[in-house]
Amino acid sequence: MNDNDTDFLSPGPRRAFLAQVGAGTAALLGTPALLGATAMQGGPDDKWVDNLKGKHRQYFDAMSVDSGFVLAYAMNWMDTMKSTYKVTDKDLNAVVGLRHFSIPIAYTDEIWAKYKLGEFAKVNDPKTNAPATRNIYLNPQQGDLMFPSMAINLLQPRGVTFVVCNIAHTVISGMLGQRAGVPADQAKAEFAKGMIPGFLLVPSGVLAVNRAQEKGKCTYCYAG
Repeated sequence: MNDNDTDFLSPGPRRAFLAQVGAGTAALLGTPALLGATAMQGGPDDKWVDNLKGKHRQYFDAMSVDSGFVLAYAMNWMDTMKSTYKVTDKDLNAVVGLRHFSIPIAYTDEIWAKYKLGEFAKVNDPKTNAPATRNIYLNPQQGDLMFPSMAINLLQPRGVTFVVCNIAHTVISGMLGQRAGVPADQAKAEFAKGMIPGFLLVPSGVLAVNRAQEKGKCTYCYAG
């Protein structure tokens, strides 16, 4: 954790930030068009749960970016399961659930740059020590990550499933759109287009936890 993270987590700044988020959430969800937009189209879709075929399954639940530790936890679980029990990646299902303030992890560099996700999430670029204008967890440069193999582009080929809370997606895109002078519906569409290929929007992060445990028989890991 860097000094900026410490400042952000201190009671004063965090309380003020949460108050701002709360006000933004109430305003956005109080708008009928956007309230409807938080619901996923086409009804319930548990296909991502049905695709969890591995013998061992674990859901990693993230509420903040927290230096990308949710990615490190998923990597660590898969690696230690393989070394300890002599299984393969095909025997394992790691699900990374991004909700609340963790969802910046889900977007491409273009969204990070335009909507200042590094500033929002308090993520600095190790190369500049300024708020990141690129997603350092996707196709990272040397020295970006504590563990190079926690990179999204290395976890996806191993079969890791990534799900993203649609409510957080709606609210945060609307808030940051407002800051950038972009209408909420346009910002949400741009965020959706700028989501990393293979990541899945789910109705809510807490619902995804329920479906993974109840239907997908996943164990649960709180990941920050």
